[in-house]
Amino acid sequence: MTDFEQFAEDELQRALSLSWRDLARVVPWGDTFEGVSPANLTVQVERSYIWTEAEGGDILCEVAVFLDAAHYPYAARASRVIPMPRQA
Repeated sequence: MTDFEQFAEDELQRALSLSWRDLARVVPWGDTFEGVSPANLTVQVERSYIWTEAEGGDILCEVAVFLDAAHYPYAARASRVIPMPRQA
């Protein structure tokens, strides 16, 4: 796993700590911020939450880690789905 892939996975785990209920109030939502990778490189981290299909359903969380805007196409990416809580 590359430095950027490791950073993306670590950030994804932090991003997944938010509950579906909390996220549902703000989806679609995203942000980009500066971070420092495990290899001590200054990188851009983009995190986004979007509905996977229909509003009110599962939420897709995506993370991208890249050096700068020119390198965005080469970003390390990680994503997971946060399932909508099912009613029993």
